[in-house]
Amino acid sequence: MTSETAGESRTAAGGRSEPQPPDTIDTPDTPVGPARITWHRAARPRLVLALGHGAGGGIEARDLVALAGALPPLGVTVALVEQPWRVAGKKLGPAPKTLDHAWRALWPALERTGLPVVAGGRSAGARVACRTARELGARAVLALSFPLHPPGRPEKSRAAELLGAGVPALVVQGGNDPFGKPAEFPDEAGYELVEVAYGDHGFAVPKKAPLGQDEALRVITGAVAGWLDGL
Repeated sequence: MTSETAGESRTAAGGRSEPQPPDTIDTPDTPVGPARITWHRAARPRLVLALGHGAGGGIEARDLVALAGALPPLGVTVALVEQPWRVAGKKLGPAPKTLDHAWRALWPALERTGLPVVAGGRSAGARVACRTARELGARAVLALSFPLHPPGRPEKSRAAELLGAGVPALVVQGGNDPFGKPAEFPDEAGYELVEVAYGDHGFAVPKKAPLGQDEALRVITGAVAGWLDGL
């Protein structure tokens, strides 16, 4: 595993891009190629929140960037994890089993801090976190934009992955997410659900919506921060 530093701009809870100090980047090896972990470290961390990206984008997703900016001042180190396929510059992700295989292999790098690790991610990354949480000893799971089913195919439910996580879970879901609206999720114990009104799968809200984009991001960061405090 190698390390380097990178300076970048980060979107804070209010939605604005603000410069941040350089963060450490690790590149742990996995059986399917090197992954990449960008660390947004808290000064006095109490836990680590590891967040994987979706199948159609990377760690620049607005919700991941907002959490990386908002949580470290609250004592939560955020580790943004890029899967090997994304590091290699490929446009399409591999099969779920391959994603899980890489996540298992890089997990020790997340545990090296000696702090409890909350597994999480958005979309496909949320599914990986749910499928592997119990076996890896994750403290909990954060599922952002969990793809409950393919768009227009509610009969192809992936609820079993969420319900089978085996640890406390929080789902943060856009009110207009075509991969599963909040009302479609099963009413069962084992997880909490927070709705981001008017949000789509990427938590984008229409310009004419009563809820602005900055407000939508504050809903996400506020809900996640409160849930982590309660763990």
